[in-house]
Amino acid sequence: MAGQKQLASWNEVSRREALRLGGLTALGLSLPQVLRAQQATKPKREVNCILLWMLGGPSHIDMYDLKPNAPSEIRGELRPISTNVPGTHIGELTPNMAKCADKFSIIRSMHSYSGSHGQGDHHLMSGNRLTSTIIPPGFGAMVTHQQEQRARETPPFVQLGTITSTNFGVPGQGGYLGRPYDPFIVEPDPNSASFKVNAFSSPLVGNRMDYRKGLLNALDTFHAKTEHQQAFARTYDEFQERAFGIITSAKAKEAFEISREPEKVRDAYGRNRVGQGLLLARRLVEAGVRFVTVKGYIRYGYDHHPEIFPRLRKEVPAYDQGYAALLNDLQQRGMMDNTLVITAGEFGRTPKINERAGRDHWPRVGSALMFGGGMRTGQVIGATNHHAEHAVDRPVHFQEVFGTLYQNVGIDINSATIKDFGGRPRYLVDHDKYQPLPEV
Repeated sequence: MAGQKQLASWNEVSRREALRLGGLTALGLSLPQVLRAQQATKPKREVNCILLWMLGGPSHIDMYDLKPNAPSEIRGELRPISTNVPGTHIGELTPNMAKCADKFSIIRSMHSYSGSHGQGDHHLMSGNRLTSTIIPPGFGAMVTHQQEQRARETPPFVQLGTITSTNFGVPGQGGYLGRPYDPFIVEPDPNSASFKVNAFSSPLVGNRMDYRKGLLNALDTFHAKTEHQQAFARTYDEFQERAFGIITSAKAKEAFEISREPEKVRDAYGRNRVGQGLLLARRLVEAGVRFVTVKGYIRYGYDHHPEIFPRLRKEVPAYDQGYAALLNDLQQRGMMDNTLVITAGEFGRTPKINERAGRDHWPRVGSALMFGGGMRTGQVIGATNHHAEHAVDRPVHFQEVFGTLYQNVGIDINSATIKDFGGRPRYLVDHDKYQPLPEV
């Protein structure tokens, strides 16, 4: 009875107050928009993607492209080690990855147009340039927009942790596609003993769920009337049902419950934010999430202007363990062909060590790793000169990488377009200049 009275008086409160009283999550409100806005071309096969984001720009010359014969002020303290691919070497801090190098490919000749973190972040996460008038959508937003959204029990696009970009806004979001294509952000550290995602934790059952559903229905009916959103009102039921299906789905709730994993598996990934983030990403794509962004660092990232070697010794082992565990886990579960994983930062680091025993920004060249999604692996693409200063063979642009990713998830970059805020159609990448990497 009290619930009926509260619903009857709904029109007397503002939308903002309604949100406060309803206690609705950002997920609950944005998912109907995401689902409703989907316009798609059905892919040949559904391939999911995990982006391991190496904030700050990892040092290519110390991790993937070491130069042991260079002078000491260039080669640094770390040495190359052999991998299980004859003739391929990577840094000594990645022994686990060295044992499974046949299962991923290394791009040693990536280059970026900007040495700025903010611009580089947008470039890395979208393949396109940030301009004063255009904020490019992230890859996850593009895939969500392009592909058919069947009735799912999980959100399509998830990001583990908040990502910020100094002076250039937040990268990897909906961009000019709009807020409905932003990812569902999971704030808690998945390595925390108390980790849980509150959006899926509320025990809303029986009459409580009926009341909650009625409350949200009243809110949007009021919104449609007062703001004249008739199109929303006409399509409300279908997409609201989908959103409630996700929020109340046992499958979605279980996907985020990393504590369900055996202790042995959790230990294999590493008891830290990187390892547990990658394990959670595997759980999410296994449950049906299309794209997951994971922070590939423990604390400060890879912007190592001072003290690069002690900082790499702190950051890289967790990445090495988690990455190798994810690769092996996906293979054992038969998920390699439908899960694509890319590891990259916004640029490389200066070949010459600076006076603070660190390396600075170096957009001329950097490295990235790719595996899964049916790609050919166990190879090195591109090469740099004897000081890792620039590419001397097969320079690779971010748009070529993104063209490859789109192709692997079933999107034709030569025909697929999206409309920006002005209604102008835009290709996902500049396909006249850049095509998918034939090597993979």
